[in-house]
Amino acid sequence: MMSEKIKIISVIVENKPGVLHLIANLFRRRNFNIESITVGATQDKDIARMTITVNADEKTFEQVVKQVTKQIDVIKVEALEQGNFVMRELALIKVEITDSKKRSDVINFVNVFRGKIVDISPYSLTVEITGEPNKIDAFLNLMKTFGVLEIARTGITALSRGAKVIKIDE
Repeated sequence: MMSEKIKIISVIVENKPGVLHLIANLFRRRNFNIESITVGATQDKDIARMTITVNADEKTFEQVVKQVTKQIDVIKVEALEQGNFVMRELALIKVEITDSKKRSDVINFVNVFRGKIVDISPYSLTVEITGEPNKIDAFLNLMKTFGVLEIARTGITALSRGAKVIKIDE
């Protein structure tokens, strides 16, 4: 489960060059650490959604939200309510394979974790795992015994549960 100090904000921004730098620089200037950040276009190609994960107490988090809201290219900011959002992360994990027994064991673990094998070579398997960060961490812990060669994680992306949406035109 996610730590109580881990907070997530959705930031709706203009989809143009320099906006990510602007937001990241704000965090740097305020000495806030970003645990993860994901950015992508929304249903409107001129608007992007940033999902920013921070490890902060309530007071610091409120300050972060206020500072981000003040930025000129920011359209809307919403703190996601703890326990009331769906979040996912994607990880690509390259695992060393030295024999057919290891290959078989890794494939079995991939199936248990509902992952996918996306690349295979005589000496490695690349696995795609999607889910909550603790699921990915658990899979990584199992793979350490085989030898993890490389990891690439996307960071958390999240949306509020149910019918709640961030209305842009308010």
